[in-house]
Amino acid sequence: MLETVNFWLATGFGLGLAPVAPGTVGSLLGVPLAWWLLSRPLVQQGAVMVILLALAVPVCHYASLQFAGLDHGSIVADEFLAFPLAVIGLKAARHPLVMALAFVVYRFFDSIKPPPIHLAEYVQGGFGIVLDDVIAALVAWVVMAIGLKLWQRRSPQRA
Repeated sequence: MLETVNFWLATGFGLGLAPVAPGTVGSLLGVPLAWWLLSRPLVQQGAVMVILLALAVPVCHYASLQFAGLDHGSIVADEFLAFPLAVIGLKAARHPLVMALAFVVYRFFDSIKPPPIHLAEYVQGGFGIVLDDVIAALVAWVVMAIGLKLWQRRSPQRA
């Protein structure tokens, strides 16, 4: 029974079983999670993220054992639990278009895994499965934070 519960958590309640782009489909669960987190104080956002990511490691690890220890595409708990890092503390991300842009930026970095993200692929087990997504989310956060700052500077000041 515990294996079944873990499998459903790891596959994003089945979203990771999508025949096309399972990582992207599964990552969608992270959007309402991020939206909810952004309504909390920053300290709570950080605390919840630490707890969720700490839980993601064993969930992903045990699910990977069902796939010979591999980061199988259907394992998406790492994606949807890491995505909120891409917007943590960015109040502007409560705007649907900003949230959507953050999602696209996150998926871009998570999919192509440019340096240094690709190095996390060499880390074994659940920690490695989660690590590349955390790095991708942090890179996406930097891109979003810089982009939002530049957008705010460009926008005319309101009286």
